[in-house]
This record gives sequence, structure tokens and C-alpha cells, in this order.
Amino acid sequence: MSATERWHSEKQSAWLYRFLTELERDPVKSQMFRALGEAAEEQAAILLGDVRASGAAEPAFAPSLRARIVAALVRRFGPRPALPLLAALKVRGLSAYRAHAADTGIAGHPMPVSVGEVGERHRNAGRGGSLRAAVFGLNDGLVSNSCLLLGVAGASDSPSLILTTGVAGLLAGAFSMAAGEWVSVRSQRELYERQIGEEREELERYPEEEAEELALIYNARGVPLEEARTLTRRVLQDKEKALVALAREELGLNPDDLGSPTRAAVASMFSFGLGALVPLLPFMLGGVEHGVVWAASLSALALFAVGACLSLFSGRNAWLGGVRMLAIGAAAGASTFGIGRLLHVST
Repeated sequence: MSATERWHSEKQSAWLYRFLTELERDPVKSQMFRALGEAAEEQAAILLGDVRASGAAEPAFAPSLRARIVAALVRRFGPRPALPLLAALKVRGLSAYRAHAADTGIAGHPMPVSVGEVGERHRNAGRGGSLRAAVFGLNDGLVSNSCLLLGVAGASDSPSLILTTGVAGLLAGAFSMAAGEWVSVRSQRELYERQIGEEREELERYPEEEAEELALIYNARGVPLEEARTLTRRVLQDKEKALVALAREELGLNPDDLGSPTRAAVASMFSFGLGALVPLLPFMLGGVEHGVVWAASLSALALFAVGACLSLFSGRNAWLGGVRMLAIGAAAGASTFGIGRLLHVST
């Protein structure tokens, strides 16, 4: 990125900070955005010196169309729904919208009280998310292929046709899930890597300004300002810890846990395939009488089990979770079977 582009990026951040300062009703957050805007203007002034030193023409600032659209969305819906859009435009301090330090921590984000705690909470943050994604992938494969098989079974009495359709549904769904997940995670990772790279450059170029930004964010989340400044000065003594803290608090990211596109794609493919395999088993075994009944029964048991497992993430009663998932799957399966039966009768 050229010096002119970096200057424009800082000026645009300052413009957005001023916009958020005027929009934000919380005086603490409003003050934080005002201070961050002033810091962004100072950094832009430093970069303007680089532009002049390079011999390039002094640029004029105007916010991009993208920034204007995001500002309009924030004005209409508020900052919280637009946090990812604001982060992509180099707006920092968005972690202030999490719980404050005085909260219980159940739904919040405990503040570090020492340098050693910086980034510690995020070391294993991605593991639970992977398990949750695998359970949902399993559920997707189970529901979609069960409905597909029941729909075909309603329209045809041929076990071979049902089996062929089910295998095709399994393969198509699994590869589609893998491709979609790879593209999604790869695109997200590229965005995160670019944002973290910008933070690394800024930390090298103006560390004191970055430390002040971090202190302002901690202050907006309930830490006394002088205490926050003391902590951030200690953090800056270790560049890697400082980068982790800046990425976490300013971007909401953990540099060590950006996600693997390949791992996500493989996990999605296999979890979907495993779920889609359940209703196929009676037809794959061959010679099983009443294959549709067996497929529906196995799917029902699996749906109940998946619903019960999802209660681990929701905290709700496992029996209620299982019954709810079973009811949803049964309604979807009965609907597709009924539509298939109507098509069979009409032909």
C-alpha cells in the first residue's frame, strides 16, 4: 500500500470516527471515538509527511462510496449490526460494544490485568466453534437427504432409484458444502490477514499512538484511563503481545486462530456426508423390507440425538432440544413425502 493510500485510509477512519462520535449516545463510547478520531488525524499527518517526501502531489480527501454506504447503514440500523463492515474500514474500538469490565463475564470479555493475560483467553477459542460447526453440518446432511429420499419415495416405489438419488444427494451436498466453506473461510482469512498486516505496520511506525488507542478502548470498557495506559505501555514492550492485543481489541481477531480453509472444507464435507448417510443405510444394505420405514426411523433417532447434542451449546434441556429437532425434521420429511406422493398419483 502506497503512502497516499495509507494516508487516505487514516483520513477515512477519522471521518468515520467523527460520524460515530456524533451518532453514539453513550458518552463513554462517544468520547472514545472522538479520541480515536484525533489519533487517526495525527497518524494521517505523519503519513502526509511521507507523501510529501516521496514527491507525490498532496492528495485531497473525500470518503469512498463504500464508506458512505456503511455510514448510511449505521445511521439506519445502529453500529452493532454493522460491526464487521466498520472493522473492514479500519474502525477500531469496536470491542467496546462487548460487556464492560464490571460485568460478570458470562456474556462478556474479561479485561486483562497483566501482560501475561493478553491473548490468553483466545488460545483455544476456535475449538468449540469447530465442534459446533460439525454438529450443524451433520444436522444439515441428515435433514436434507432424509427429505430428498422421502420425496423420491413418495413419487416412486423403486429402491434402486431411491438409493441412486440418495447417493447423488449425499455427494452433491458434501462437495457443495466443502466448496462453499472453503471460499467463505479463505475470503474471511484474507481480510483478517490484511487487517492484521496493517496493524503490524502501524505498530512499527507509531507505537505510542497505537498504545494510546488501546488504552482508550480499555477505558471505554471500564478500566481507569491511567491504569489502562500503564498496562498498554507494558504490553508494547513485547511487539508480538502488543499485536495480539491490538488485533483482539481493535479488530476482534486472534492472529493465531484465523481458521484453516482446508480444514473447514474437509470438516464440513465429512460431517454433512455422515448425516446424509444415515437415511441411506437401509437401502445400501439391500434386501431390507420396508426400506422407507427404516430410513425414516433411523433419521428420527438421529434427529433426536442431534437436537439433544445442540443443547450443549444452547444450555437448554436436552430432551426438549431433541423433541424439537425431531418435530422439525418430521414436518419437513412428511411434507416432501406428501408432495412426492401427489406427483406420483398425478403421473
